Amino acid sequence: MSEAPADSPPPSPQLLFDTINAYQRTGALKAAIELALFTRIGEEALSAETIAERCECPERGIRILCDNLAIHGFLEKSGEALYSLTRDSGIFLNQHSPAYLGGMLPFLLDPAIRDAFDDLASTIRSGRVHTSEEGTTAADHPVWVEFAEAMAPMMAPVAQGAAEMVTLDPDRETRILDISASHGLFGISFAKQNPNAHLVALDWEPVLAVTQRNAEGAGIGDRFSFIAGDAFTVDLGSDYDLVLVPNFLHHFNFAECVEFLKRLHATLRPGGKVVIIEFVPNDDRITPAAAATFSLVMLGSTPEGDAYTQSEYRQMLEASGFHDTEIAPIGPSPQTAVIAIA
Repeated sequence: MSEAPADSPPPSPQLLFDTINAYQRTGALKAAIELALFTRIGEEALSAETIAERCECPERGIRILCDNLAIHGFLEKSGEALYSLTRDSGIFLNQHSPAYLGGMLPFLLDPAIRDAFDDLASTIRSGRVHTSEEGTTAADHPVWVEFAEAMAPMMAPVAQGAAEMVTLDPDRETRILDISASHGLFGISFAKQNPNAHLVALDWEPVLAVTQRNAEGAGIGDRFSFIAGDAFTVDLGSDYDLVLVPNFLHHFNFAECVEFLKRLHATLRPGGKVVIIEFVPNDDRITPAAAATFSLVMLGSTPEGDAYTQSEYRQMLEASGFHDTEIAPIGPSPQTAVIAIA
């Protein structure tokens, strides 16, 4: 260990304690969302007594909860002991906001996701997910219906940003295949951007009920069809102009990704494109943090998944027959678009 500079702060265990106790922050935020606390505060600055009345709870618990939320930046507290929403809380945690994200809670805290980290050491020792043999990659895993229903608000701006990166030929009818379509927002955004495009969504059958509902709600029901089944084995069809692969490849090992991309290459028209949406860390694998930390999610919940780097995606695509790979961030978000030509 190298010596610390003379003017550096003294050693501190604070990071250790903050990390060990992080479950308390999760619990506080979960409680606030379940009590609709941010919605009940709304645009006002309120006392703990008034918030407690609106939440129909004893004042003590609300005061302690609001103070904790203020400590961690979810609320602001004035000198008059009034609590108000921060700008971010007003946008993402007030149920009256169109960008409300509190609905993600059931998926993000689902036992299928959360329990995978209770004994991460066992997963690392054995090389197998300790909760189940296939983790969240198991066929028809019920967590993906929850994902489809919960994550659309978070993915909407990412999907729109991705759709603006690629335009299909406006003078003819085109075909888009959306792999692991889930809520369908990626395919829907591309279809709305390209009025002559027909969208084909692929996912497990229970998930596709959510996809179809969203497609009809977006007004593209007459340009929508679907394929139910395993993306690695089901007949994908052919003659597509564009194949979307949003947040799918990270569930599998490098060789499986190459195998799958070869399947996609065979479905595309000459000159067709694949658009991969992913968490893509830099080659150092620790930056940017929002993308790089996703590899731990894959370690805990999949047999061999990972957050692949830009270099690795270029290698995968070249090995699969694609060329002219472009990589661009989808801002503002932690996601990246990887685009290549068949």
